[in-house]
Amino acid sequence: MFENFKLSINEIGLSFANYMIELSKNPFKLITLLLDIIIVIYIFYKFIMYAKSSRAWQLLKGIVLILVIMALSEILQLRILNFILTFFMPYGVIALVVIFQPELRRMLEQLGTNKLTKYFGLDKDLESKTKENIYKIVIAATELAKTKTGGLIVLERDIQINDIIDTGVKLDAEVSPQLIVNLFTPKTPLHDGAVIISKNKIAAAACILPLADDKDIAKEIGTRHRAGIGISKESDAIAVIISEETGKISVAKDGTLIADLKEETLKNILMRHIVLKRFGSDKQKEVVKTKLKKKEKKSKDKVTKSDEQNSEKIEK
Repeated sequence: MFENFKLSINEIGLSFANYMIELSKNPFKLITLLLDIIIVIYIFYKFIMYAKSSRAWQLLKGIVLILVIMALSEILQLRILNFILTFFMPYGVIALVVIFQPELRRMLEQLGTNKLTKYFGLDKDLESKTKENIYKIVIAATELAKTKTGGLIVLERDIQINDIIDTGVKLDAEVSPQLIVNLFTPKTPLHDGAVIISKNKIAAAACILPLADDKDIAKEIGTRHRAGIGISKESDAIAVIISEETGKISVAKDGTLIADLKEETLKNILMRHIVLKRFGSDKQKEVVKTKLKKKEKKSKDKVTKSDEQNSEKIEK
């Protein structure tokens, strides 16, 4: 292993020396060299940032650990361990592709999203329309929660979910609270399934979503919530779920469930992760993040104080 590694290092060194000789003969190649370095650094940075925000980060740390163990087994002459690791390494590459399949799919789909309209000023009307639709969705979700009517509203973001839309009845209708509430009214033809909001329209209703089957999800979570988590894992869509048992509103995002949300909190989450992410500047994003962190800290402090008061009452 290390002999091959040494040969590779020598080959890289020789190639680099030849490249520097060519560069001295043709200084214009310096521009392509700088461009090459910038692109590689950018791709590496984006990969690391994406991996950190997903379950891939833990797996990557595990891979690094295996490589370190393999190197140590070579140095310490642990031949059996080294043979096993070296033998199974090619199969590990195939296993990684299978394990990372959802993450790789999302990464490639995000690379293909079109954001050129942002640079030509065509997003202003689209931004106001998106905000207006979020207000309508929040109103609809609140109304469904009041009557304990089950609902599942999926908001498409950058990654298109046409395969999910095709499973339901296509509507292509304007977003309105009345229509959304009506779609989820029990015993109506389209009440069972999810409503998909795509390109600021109600694209389809009665859509079938993939169910999350993670072992770490509580057994008490119903099918509607599992479907919301499932679509948020397979795409970057956000799912708003209304429980028909409790009337509580939840949001599924990036494979996680945020439960028991009030109207204002729901609106803030949707505004932050849909409007601000797409239309906001980096400065605005930082300001909102700071405000949200302060709010979270205040809510945690309140919970701590209430716990302390309760413990004092019990002692008395």
